[in-house]
Order: sequence, then C-alpha cells, then structure tokens
Amino acid sequence: MSFKIVHQTKNRVRFLHNGLKRNTDERNLENEISNLDGVFGVRVNKISQCIVLKFNGNLDEILEKISKISLTTKQQNSISKKNIAIAGISCLITPFLTKSKALVSISSSFPVLREGFYELLKQGLTSKVLEALAITISLFRKDYLAANSTNLMLSIGEYMEESTIHKSDDLIKELAKPNIKEAWVEIIENEKKVLKKISANDIKKGDIVVVGAGESIAIDGYIVEGSASINQVSMTGEAGSIIKERGQHVMSGTVVEEGKIKIWTEFSGENTSTQRIKKYIQNSLNEKSQIGLKATKLADKLVPLTLSLAGISYLINKNTTSVASVLQADYSCALKLPTPVAFKSSISKAGKAGILIKGAKSIEALAKSDVFVFDKTGTLTNGVLRVQDVISFDEFWDKESLLNLAASVEEHYFHPIAEAVVDAAKKLGFEHMHHDEVEFIVAHGIKTHYNKKEVLIGSRHFLEDDEKVSFQENTQEIQSALNTGCAVLYIAYDKKLLGIITLKDEIRSNAKATIKKLKNLGVKEIVMLTGDIKDKAAKVAKDLGIDNFYAELLPTDKAKIIENLINSGKNITFCGDGINDAPSLVKANVGISMQRGADIAKVTADISLLKDDFYAVATTKELANKTMNLINKNFKITVLINSLILFGATIGRLSPAITAVLHNGTTIGLLLNSIKGINLSKKSE
Repeated sequence: MSFKIVHQTKNRVRFLHNGLKRNTDERNLENEISNLDGVFGVRVNKISQCIVLKFNGNLDEILEKISKISLTTKQQNSISKKNIAIAGISCLITPFLTKSKALVSISSSFPVLREGFYELLKQGLTSKVLEALAITISLFRKDYLAANSTNLMLSIGEYMEESTIHKSDDLIKELAKPNIKEAWVEIIENEKKVLKKISANDIKKGDIVVVGAGESIAIDGYIVEGSASINQVSMTGEAGSIIKERGQHVMSGTVVEEGKIKIWTEFSGENTSTQRIKKYIQNSLNEKSQIGLKATKLADKLVPLTLSLAGISYLINKNTTSVASVLQADYSCALKLPTPVAFKSSISKAGKAGILIKGAKSIEALAKSDVFVFDKTGTLTNGVLRVQDVISFDEFWDKESLLNLAASVEEHYFHPIAEAVVDAAKKLGFEHMHHDEVEFIVAHGIKTHYNKKEVLIGSRHFLEDDEKVSFQENTQEIQSALNTGCAVLYIAYDKKLLGIITLKDEIRSNAKATIKKLKNLGVKEIVMLTGDIKDKAAKVAKDLGIDNFYAELLPTDKAKIIENLINSGKNITFCGDGINDAPSLVKANVGISMQRGADIAKVTADISLLKDDFYAVATTKELANKTMNLINKNFKITVLINSLILFGATIGRLSPAITAVLHNGTTIGLLLNSIKGINLSKKSE
C-alpha cells in the first residue's frame, strides 16, 4: 500500500492511494479519515484511487494514520444483496438441473459455511455455527431445496439486520452535523479591519467571527455587534428562529437566517458544542448496555441447548431433516440484535428533541432511578437573573439615571448580572452615558470614570473593604433588600454609595409540572439541594411538591449527600448546572446537566439538555422507561416465539425452510419494532 502526492498546497493535498478497491465503502472511509486530528475535509474517489484532503497539521503523521485505516470497510449491504441474488438464483435453477446440483448449492452456500467454520475455530459454538451445520446436513442428505432455501432466508435476514443497524447508526450520526469548515474572521491589516476566511480549526479564543444571513456559526461565543434571527433546531431541537442581540450567547452549528452579527469566540475547534456532541455520539454507538451484555451471554448459553434439542429431535424422528430444522431456530440473533437497535433509536429520538444521551448505559440507569435530586439555582430556577428593583440613595439620581449609568458600564462585560442590568435598561429606553475606559477587577467588580469622577460597581466587599466606600448610612435599606432573597449589586460614585440594584433568579414556570410528571413515571422521591436559608427552601419545596430538601449547604456538601443517598440503596439521578455540581453529577447513578450549565457540568454528565427546557428532564425519564419496556417486551417475544419454533422443529412438524422463514421473520420483525422505537407523550404543563 502506497501514497503518491499529485498536488499539494499549504492546507490541501490530493494523492493516489493504491489500496482503494471497488468494494471500498467511500462514505465510511471518509468518516474515519475526517475523525483524525488535523483533518477538516476529505473526499474519496475509489474509481480513480484518489483522496483529496484538507488538513491543518503534520501531513506525514496524518498520512501514516490513514495508512493504518482498514480498507476492508466494504459495503456490507451490497455484499448481502449479492448473496441474496446468488441464493435466489440457486433456489430457482437447482430443481431443473440434472447435474451439478451439489456444486451449485455448495457454491451459493459457501459464505455461510465458511463463516460458520471460522467461528467454530475462534469462538466455539455460536448461532453462525448452527446455521452452517443446518445447511451442511441438508447438503449431506442431498436435500438441495432445503439447503438453498435456508441459505436464501439467512441472506435476507442478514441484509435486513445490517440495513436496520446501519439505519439506526446513521440517524445518530446525523445529529453530529453540521461540520463547519471555514468562517470569516475580522483581523487588522495595515491598521484597518478586514475580513478573512480561514479554517474553523484556526480560530482562537477572542477572535471576532462575522456571520451573515444563510451562514452557519462555526464557534461558541457572545455577540458583540449586530442582531440576527438564528435557527437553533440543529442544537436544541426547537423549530423556528430566535432573535439574538449583543451580549447573548450563540452556539456552533446554528444558522443565521436574517441579519449579520460579530461574535467574540469563547470555544472553537474541538471544544465547540457541535464537536463535543459528535464525540459523545460516536462513543454512544459502540457502548454496550448491561442488558445488552446479558442478552448476548444468554444467547451464547442457549446455543448448547439448541444443539441438545437437535440430538433429541433425531432420537424422536430418526431423520436428519428435523435436526436441520432445529439448528435453524436458535435464540441468538433475536436476542442480540434488537436491543442495541432499540437503544440507538431512542438516543436518536432524544437528540432530535434536544436531549443528548451519552450511551445505552445512561438510559438503562435512568429507567432504574427512583430518586431525583435537583440543585436549586440554575436548575429549578431559570438561571437568568432579572432586575427586581433599583434603589437610589442620592436625591440627584433617580432610578432611571442610576440604571442607565450601571448599564452603560456593564454593557462591556459578559456576565449574568451585567446582562440583566443592560436588559432592564433597554426595556426602559436605555440612554448611554459616556464614560472612560473600563477596568475589570476579577471576582470583584468594575471601575471607570464618568464626568471625571470615579464609578465603582460590584460587590459589597469590593466597594466597602477594597475601595473604602462607606455603607453606614444605608445599612437598613440594604438589609431589607437582602431579606427579599435577592442578589444585590452596589454602585458608588465619587467614593459615595449611590444606590443598589436588586436581582433575582425566578423558579421555572414548568418546574411543578415536571416534578408531577416524574412522580407519575414512578419516581418515589424528589429532593432539592440549596444554599438558601431553611425557611426559604421550605417554601419552594412546598410550592413545587418536593418531598425533601437540604438547605444552607456549602458547594462541597452536595456530593456527600448524593453519596449517602446511594449508600442507602437508592438509585439517584442528579440534575445540576454549576461547576461545583460536577462531583455530584459523577457520583450519581445518572447525571443530567442543564443547557445553561457550566462546561465541566456538561462534560461530566451522562445526559445533557441542549435546550433550556426543564420539562425535558421528565421527557428523558419517560424515554428511558419506555425504551426498557420495549426491550423487555422484545425479549419475552423472542423467548416465546423461538421456543414454539424449536418445539415444532424438534417434534418434526417444521421443515428446515419453514423454520428458517419463521426464525428470520421473527428477528426482522423485532428489529423493525426496535428501530421504530418508542413514542413520547405530548408535553403538558
């Protein structure tokens, strides 16, 4: 195998690959190459043995990795179709042949016989071995019709199985799109701002990306200029477009339908939402569930049972026809195949509904969960602060002027409090108040000058302790604001406390409906964790129908509570959004992260919500319950029908051909039922 470079530029190369064959699956090979580090575009032409590669990295290393990719990724469905055609022709012509019946039958059945022989050597007794043995017995008996019809049914079954599994995989892989290759970035050339199209992989944090109508967003970040109507269906599952303006967050993979925006880059390349989702999806395709593993082990254990029944059949019927029939009807395929397809179908449906499930194990564990634990802030609440009141301590500054001053300074800062202040000012007809350059003091606040006098905005510690602003005259008003449960933003002007802005995070409107739905789905206990005082937590718990709560918690207390609940024998699902929720998300049997959550929470969670809809938590639980019910139903049907088929074959009532039809028909029906998947009830609040 060798490469010959035909043409090369800085980030693009076209080369010949003599390993490409007519049976190479171009799409699968392109997918494998595109997943290599440094590759952001690939096109394969097997006829001309040519590959065009767009890359960003060491070409020699990339080519070395490509050389190790197996080119035996053949088009399995095409091979199956070929086998069906050969088996079908053999069935049709064999009755009319006077000679060569054995040669034609053996030739058409050879793929099944060869696969059975190899599996016998490598894995011992398996379903493939039994199928090959059944055909061998028919050939030995010169029952060529039985051998060829059995081979035909096995080929049809194999084709249906591959088609069904590939279809379910393709549905999930579709969620990983779009894969944006290039973007326009604003750069400085000759002291002027110009636009330059560069590879999406070359975009760095802080770069300004410009996106116009009809273009996809290549990065995650914040709008710094302009407004646009953005379609987020690819990421959130929500149809329709949303107006996004300055200061609001946008995600990669979404599309600008109208308008033009400039975006400050927060995450690019492999760190974007799109790429993280792609990795999760790829992992979920290969993950084995516990029930899937059990089904595989059970199927393998039942192979000797089938072989024993074949022996009993011979003793009862004194012929090899019934033996061949019994060997057709093992449990293996119908037990092994529908289960992973059902999981993949549900993962696909969840993805289209804006719910990212990272593998079959998460579904299985969620179905078993009987206790749901919710962090309050950002989970049961919206996670979006809203201005409740503006209180001025200076008669020369009314509420509107005080809010305009704060918004004029805060609009340069991407922070929930800043966004809430700017949003409140806009609703009242925001008038910008010109000020000097803003200085950010990390974790404290902001400092600038207005009319040559210093403006300080931030925490009490920042103003009172660091900047020596007196709070003595306004202690009572401040305490009254704090007693309402609001967060307080302090504003000082010319070293005097000018006023405060109170902000609050409201309980989600559908939180109560979600909790009610969870209880209807079999959840025995709902628990809330919060740092709030006990009385305030008790009121929230009562209003929402929460069974138990833990108040006045430190961030480190949450994981310990989760651990204690698990040690008490409960199956825990934890829902959180913050950085300090990551340990709890890991410790719980299932962790669910909210759409607005911290990046580390999304990474550590088993399930991530891609849209800001709290009711999706209940939808996910319903999906898990119904998926496991479907799998259990398939399991029972498999055991019942195949047991009846085996009984009929054992007592000599079913021929090999009829047994093959019934057995493979059952497997195909279960596969189709699995890929159809489950139906979720309509949302009601």
